[in-house]
Amino acid sequence: MRVVVALGGNALLRREERPDAAVQLANIRAAVQALAPLAHEHELVITHGNGPQVGILALESAADRSLSSPYPFDVLGAETQGMIGYWLLQSLQNALPGRQVCALVNQTLVSAADPAFADPAKFVGPVYDQEEAERLAAERGWTVKQDGARWRRVVPSPRPQRVVETGLIRLLLESGAVAVCAGGGGVPVIRDEEGLLSGVEAVVDKDLTAALLAEALDADALLLLTDVPHVFLHYGTGDAEPVGRTTPAALRAQNFPPGSMGPKVDAVCRFVELTGGTAAIGALHDARALLDGTAGTVVTPTGRGLDGRSDGPEDLT
Repeated sequence: MRVVVALGGNALLRREERPDAAVQLANIRAAVQALAPLAHEHELVITHGNGPQVGILALESAADRSLSSPYPFDVLGAETQGMIGYWLLQSLQNALPGRQVCALVNQTLVSAADPAFADPAKFVGPVYDQEEAERLAAERGWTVKQDGARWRRVVPSPRPQRVVETGLIRLLLESGAVAVCAGGGGVPVIRDEEGLLSGVEAVVDKDLTAALLAEALDADALLLLTDVPHVFLHYGTGDAEPVGRTTPAALRAQNFPPGSMGPKVDAVCRFVELTGGTAAIGALHDARALLDGTAGTVVTPTGRGLDGRSDGPEDLT
């Protein structure tokens, strides 16, 4: 099968961890151990988040007095693709001796008229308490919003329209290589009236880009790997219920937070609706079981897994 995997930010840097290179590299090596079995058996594309990393680079750039102005977010996104791509590339090569692995810096086309530019909502960078977040917002012209119990900076997150290098990624897969790409959702770019590309100040949601890429590559499955074992109804309350196998229609009928699980639900539903394939959301260490349909929240057109069963922790069919 052809499988697209989106690694959540927890695969690189967990909440409250120091963003040191050694910490992130150790997390990536652990993530690769969960992904290596998939690469042995399937064609594999790996995408990843970059929220904490791009936020840190933005802070460093803003504080650098040798610059007349901070680096724009498209440039920072490309920097994180190189850094994280290098770590994943090396770890995958070590785990898959003899297998070709390629990490790409690539672009994602967005619309200049996307309403997200007027309503920043994508969390980037470290967390703060409310007082510090509001102080930084006033000093640096940021927009900040609450993220759980803490506060973070938010930037525009336009909807992805196409991964520019899709054809190249397809060639890599057909050659037998593992492709690491679309990091941080891809570097956001727009196309002008002359057909030329240019970067924009934004961050693209990695899960929506992963779904778009999976569709364009004719993938059989899309896996969104995060820090929870399932999608939960009423998450964070005493009435929380895990969702097992389900359909796009049943999942869309529920309400999920737009800043966290909402885009993931949208991504898996879109992929299944447009391709008839299988998508799943769950924990990184369950990657293989997610693909087998024996763990996590599995979304199919009929609500049944690859084995034909429809039972699960809480079915919404």
